Amino acid sequence: MAKTYSERDLVTVEDFFALVPDGQKADLIDGVIYMASPDSTRNDQLAGFVRFLVQGYSRVKDLGMVFGSRFAFELSHIRAPEPDVAFVSIARLHLVEETRMKGAPDIAVEIVARESRSRDYFEKKNLYESAGVLEYWIIDPLQLRAEFYRLLDGRYHLVPLEQNRIFRSEVLEGFWLDVEWLFADKLPNEFEKLQQILNS
Repeated sequence: MAKTYSERDLVTVEDFFALVPDGQKADLIDGVIYMASPDSTRNDQLAGFVRFLVQGYSRVKDLGMVFGSRFAFELSHIRAPEPDVAFVSIARLHLVEETRMKGAPDIAVEIVARESRSRDYFEKKNLYESAGVLEYWIIDPLQLRAEFYRLLDGRYHLVPLEQNRIFRSEVLEGFWLDVEWLFADKLPNEFEKLQQILNS
């Protein structure tokens, strides 16, 4: 039987920051803390690859700031997810504080792990949608699957891939991603791929 929580049971954002050690990835979703298991080598490398591409592109184009998986986004007093990769546009950087952002990122990326699958595909998708995250990217190395959602009229819509492999971001204008890079046996050279994106 699922446990129900009263208002007194719910963990607040301030509790969350007090309870979770610095450096530990965790999410606060509707007053419940979900601690992440240690990353697999593949997930760690994949998150680093995506972050490098988004961060490199953003810096060259001066579009905003990119965050990794230990940075929280305070969406309400009981919601503070930590996406694996997140992008915040330059116009919204005034909301970024030393330990958190007061508000949602423009792009949230989750790399699916066995223990996070349900949260990434359901709870976090709903959370990001209701918070107004403009794009949500789900990258699932376990199922060799990637889904990209764009917010239209307050609801997420799955973005079709060009040639079944190319995703083009609207938030990061001009940025694109080939999903075949993500699921290659060995991740490609991120410097070469960033140059390929920038030169296209």
